[in-house]
Amino acid sequence: MSRSATRTVGIYLYDGVEVLDFAGPFEVFSTASRLAQREAPEAPVPFRVATIARSKAPVSARAGLQVLPMHTLVDHPPLALLIVPGGVDAPERGRDDLRDWIARQASRVEILASVCTGAFLLAGAGVLDGREVTTHWEDVAELAALFPALAVRDTGRWIDDGEVITSAGISAGIEMSLHLVSRLAGRELSIATARQMDFQWRDANDGAPR
Repeated sequence: MSRSATRTVGIYLYDGVEVLDFAGPFEVFSTASRLAQREAPEAPVPFRVATIARSKAPVSARAGLQVLPMHTLVDHPPLALLIVPGGVDAPERGRDDLRDWIARQASRVEILASVCTGAFLLAGAGVLDGREVTTHWEDVAELAALFPALAVRDTGRWIDDGEVITSAGISAGIEMSLHLVSRLAGRELSIATARQMDFQWRDANDGAPR
């Protein structure tokens, strides 16, 4: 399978971020690249993952897991995809510089995505207005109330609205990321990635009982 240039996937980290919200997509894209490189060692890998935070100080994820970000908001490489995970995100909602950064990235990246309550951070930056979106089932009503310009849905595991994709709670970020691998690097690689991860998946947004 021929491959084009490597896409850099940025994942935003902050204190209180839900571990699987960021670790799930990290695993999907890094596994996809590892498998692609095994198949075609001389070709560029399809994805490179970059974690991004406000500083390079350790981030204390939910339940206390310490994570060292690779880049900051001002020194990260150009991104093709940006994923904003959820978690204890209320303190992040009031950060003007974060809103401005997300808005700038929305005009530059190929795809902007959120996992779980990361949708609140995208919505706060004004990049979801008029779009069909989703979030964790516990937070659907709040997202709709705070941002009436959004068409908030409580169905399916993710919603692909073109250049913006939002996913439901926590583990749904894995399925969304596999869908992105399928969309950007081919269904064959996405299936191989899911199999390597021992993850039962098919590229269909059927969802699960919620």
